[in-house]
Amino acid sequence: MSQSVNNSGTKGTILLLFLLITAVIAIGFTPAMNPNVAAGMYTISNSQLAPATATTNVIFDTFKYGRSIDILAMLLAGFGFLMVCVRKHGYSSITATFLVVSIAIPLYMLIKSFGGPHFAMPTTSIDTLICGEFAAASLLIAIGAPLGRLKMEQYFLMALLFVPAYILNEWLILYSGLFPNFLDTGGSVVIHAFGAYFGLGVVATTLSRFKEGPEADSVSNQFSLLGGIVLWLFWPSFTSALVTPDKVVLTVINTVLALCGATLTTYIFSKQIRGKIEIADIANAALAGGVAIGSICNMTNPGYAMLIGIVAGGLSTVGFAIVAPKLEKFIKGTDTCGVHNLHGMPGVLGGITGILVTGAVGSQLGGIVTTVVLAFITGRVTGMALDLLGTKAVLYSDTEEFFVTDSAGEFASEAPETIPGWDPAVTVSSKN
Repeated sequence: MSQSVNNSGTKGTILLLFLLITAVIAIGFTPAMNPNVAAGMYTISNSQLAPATATTNVIFDTFKYGRSIDILAMLLAGFGFLMVCVRKHGYSSITATFLVVSIAIPLYMLIKSFGGPHFAMPTTSIDTLICGEFAAASLLIAIGAPLGRLKMEQYFLMALLFVPAYILNEWLILYSGLFPNFLDTGGSVVIHAFGAYFGLGVVATTLSRFKEGPEADSVSNQFSLLGGIVLWLFWPSFTSALVTPDKVVLTVINTVLALCGATLTTYIFSKQIRGKIEIADIANAALAGGVAIGSICNMTNPGYAMLIGIVAGGLSTVGFAIVAPKLEKFIKGTDTCGVHNLHGMPGVLGGITGILVTGAVGSQLGGIVTTVVLAFITGRVTGMALDLLGTKAVLYSDTEEFFVTDSAGEFASEAPETIPGWDPAVTVSSKN
């Protein structure tokens, strides 16, 4: 017994030491501690770009094209594989990812092709395409909350209702003038927090409806880890996609260091809280630094960026391990992918860090609160609309809508008699 206690105490001491070392590394990148960093930040702050020409604009757009493809990789491969953590729901998760991305991007671009100043965007612009990808990313965050409990046509409807709500919030926060000096360069609030709280609105008060059904069998595996790695890898392209050319390198460095900070803290907190490492934490909470750094990714220094990542990784891991059950009980709904832990809380944290740069406390907090409230309300309305299309017959399973084979090549079924229109003869003929 005493040996076990001693081992536990030693492990806790080592983990605390690792956390302190991580924090010391981050502090070593701050301008106050590192003259090299201070000189670099001074150069960036005082740099002036030459007047843009048609040629330089084409070159900049070409560079943005590369980042837009990176973002597509995040949307399809990153989010898609991350969400196959729900066992027996992989086909549905990846197909839903394809569908909502294919709806969100053109719908965003279509809506933004109309209207007047401070709203309309040129359709044949790489910036508009990237903004459409941002909308798709926010939507993918939102579908993570009800994942496994919606039929494919319900994902389609959710996308149709989400994009106008996202555009409304984007306009209110960034372009309406209601929140002057609001800072959210990489979308901590407008993209991540909005998607998370919209998703929570969709699942709110639905617990009683699914109480007789099975719980999600979420088992993170190599595929979900691959999704997390793809997101981690391309996140710097996400945050730097629309920053001015003189701030691209700083943004990339800040994002990578924030991700490093979150990854290290996720390992430390996961092992300390749970006793062993929960691989779902590594696949998800390690990304929280990228979420939280978004608001000030092009305005802060590398040391503060890594410190923000450290806080975000710890916050997200605590969310997955401790906060999630309490939140689900409060909203009477199930957050399948834990979007509140990865995108909601770190997104709000990122928005709050904007106060340190702008000093505009009222605008920054007002934008955060408006986003959270509007997202939850529009998500709740969307959830009511989704109810009109009925309920998925077999929860957290592909068998209702996909031909699924088991490891022996036989067609698998899960309570097929519960699937409307199921006919054994059709299944046999399809197999042959």
